[in-house]
Amino acid sequence: MSEVVKAKPRFGVMRLIDATGYRLPLAGFVSILHRASGMLMFLLMPFILYLLDKSLTSELSFAVLKNFTSGVFVKLIILAISWAYLHHFCAGIRHLFMDLHIGLNKDSARKSAVGVLAISLPLTALVALKLFGVF
Repeated sequence: MSEVVKAKPRFGVMRLIDATGYRLPLAGFVSILHRASGMLMFLLMPFILYLLDKSLTSELSFAVLKNFTSGVFVKLIILAISWAYLHHFCAGIRHLFMDLHIGLNKDSARKSAVGVLAISLPLTALVALKLFGVF
């Protein structure tokens, strides 16, 4: 009596279920991180401006701010801002070269994506070491 009617697959439409098996290339991953770092910098801009305002008010407020930023949680926020800036800057230079039609093929896009990560992550690690007092 009842028959199972199979729906025809629709090509060109990516569903959420289909997207789980998709492997994002490294260039796409760097591009998404570029957007995320820009959003992170935008959302944390009030915090950055607050820190700047407090540091420039007086010597006493600078001392209070220095004590405030000695906490681990605040240092992690500052580290996140630093990563966002460094990654956004390096990926932005990559995108500027792509706007000049340099490195648009698949191989050079992957190499430039690796370059962005190879530059921004060690620089962020150096900031973290300095921030947490290793040197």
